[in-house]
Amino acid sequence: MAASGLSPATQLAPFRIAPRYDVRIWGFRDLRPWFDHVVTEGDPIGEVWLTGDANLVATGPFTGQRLDEVFAQAHQALLGPDAPTEASPLLIKVLFAREKLSVQVHPDDAMAQKYGDPRGKTECWYALAAEPDAKVALGLKPGVTLEQVEAEIHAGTLESSLNLVPVAPGDMIFVDAGTVHAIWPGPILLETQQNSDLTYRMYDYGRPRPLHVEKSLEATRLITEAGKVQPTVLPDRTILIDRQYFRVERIPIVGSRASATLAAADRRGPGLSYLFVAAGSGRLIGAGFEPVDLPARSIAAVPALAADFTVEDCGGLDLIRIIPNWPGGNA
Repeated sequence: MAASGLSPATQLAPFRIAPRYDVRIWGFRDLRPWFDHVVTEGDPIGEVWLTGDANLVATGPFTGQRLDEVFAQAHQALLGPDAPTEASPLLIKVLFAREKLSVQVHPDDAMAQKYGDPRGKTECWYALAAEPDAKVALGLKPGVTLEQVEAEIHAGTLESSLNLVPVAPGDMIFVDAGTVHAIWPGPILLETQQNSDLTYRMYDYGRPRPLHVEKSLEATRLITEAGKVQPTVLPDRTILIDRQYFRVERIPIVGSRASATLAAADRRGPGLSYLFVAAGSGRLIGAGFEPVDLPARSIAAVPALAADFTVEDCGGLDLIRIIPNWPGGNA
């Protein structure tokens, strides 16, 4: 479908996005049972990208196209007329850590733009699963100074200044830009973030990867808003987090549910959303498009101007709805 063939009012059917498997030295070679077909004897996989710019569309008229190309062609139909961007606003991943990730920090929008990048990286983690002793490093202990952080980076003792937070299944953790953090082995995390992969490594346990000490210190905020977020339970959904850049919800599906009921009463105007299957399986059906099957850990994009559809529970469906958060452009 060419860009010239799309008017701003064009309705688009929901479509599934194919995952991309990203090599990370701290990852796993076997992602079963989360991704049953992902077993490799080569480099380990640490991140499964669900909505990256280079992910390919798996169903519908855009099948085979990169996601960033689809946004370039159909941004008004995807995002809605009031969206402040024409690009894909969110990057969603599933993270698998066999070893500790580097201690790192992400810049905010202002710092990213100072160095020529379009946006910073605020994110959140939803624990799909967690071992009993799972934890993450989130922020610095009270009283720690930047001078102390720099000295401990060079001495190899930075962990002593990190605030450790236990992680249980179902926890939602907010990680705003400027927060020093690290993911440790134990949790499997659904990560929602600004569409940016900017990471400044402070400390990497001696691994042969570059560090970004100067920029990481510039980006660091000694006090941030990072931490666990308590869910808000409503009659028709549970709001896991609702902050600048993103909102994440669990949507109960009893048998089936019409698309019109997915939009929240407290949101204004049509907007893009993503439907992620945390467990079980589902299907999207509607007039004018082929059914979209949603197996476990798959994700579908629901355009702002989507045609009406129905979500069907095909067995044990645990549905997560993720929307970009900007004034006037959310559904």
